[in-house]
Parts: sequence; structure tokens; C-alpha cells
Amino acid sequence: MLAQLQPLRAQYGFDIDVVDVDADPVLEERYNELVPVLVDGDTEICHWHLDEARLAARLAAHTGEIG
Repeated sequence: MLAQLQPLRAQYGFDIDVVDVDADPVLEERYNELVPVLVDGDTEICHWHLDEARLAARLAAHTGEIG
């Protein structure tokens, strides 16, 4: 998923923070079998595979907030 995010990151300019879910008991309990998971704040965008449509919608929402 990280590799799939790179072109979109270059296009939209967002940051990616990689977090080891297994190193945090709270995150491990929440996302245990859903790794890899993509979240924005507290909002889960997708897990296992990149959902480009959901990510595009989330990015568009953020763009609307800025513009």
C-alpha cells in the first residue's frame, strides 16, 4: 500500500506516517487483522488494499477545506 501511495503523495503533497501497529497495544487491538490500514486522523480510509476512490474523496474533502 505504501508503494501505491507514493504517486498520489507526489501529486497531492500529503505526508505519510508509518506506524507499527504491533508496537502499540491500543492500535493493535483496534486494527489487529486489518493491517495494512490507511487512516487520516481517526478516520479509517481503507485496509488491506488501497481504495483509491475513498482516498480521492478524502483528499478532495481536504482540498475543499483549504481552498
